Amino acid sequence: MPCLANAYINRDAAVLRVMNKDAGKVQEIVIPVGQEIQFEKLFINMRTCKQSDPFDAENFWAFVEIAESDKGLLFSNWMNRNEPGENPLQHPDYDVWLVRCE
Repeated sequence: MPCLANAYINRDAAVLRVMNKDAGKVQEIVIPVGQEIQFEKLFINMRTCKQSDPFDAENFWAFVEIAESDKGLLFSNWMNRNEPGENPLQHPDYDVWLVRCE
């Protein structure tokens, strides 16, 4: 896991931003922790979503697994809201970023 603040708060859901490059559309989706949803060709499994301590600068981390039915697992890693370029899903058809935890 990335270096987190001294304390963090576990949240119940994550908000992800998904860009469908072919359609030129961006959508925000909410995924409850511990659940998997299907978004178009992607299967997104939200393992955990954490928020930094309220007394620190606001940040969010999520451990996400993303698969495609015909290609298998595409991504299994932490996403950090304040560092969106560090670990986003970069796929020929989709980009996925963490927006926040709720």
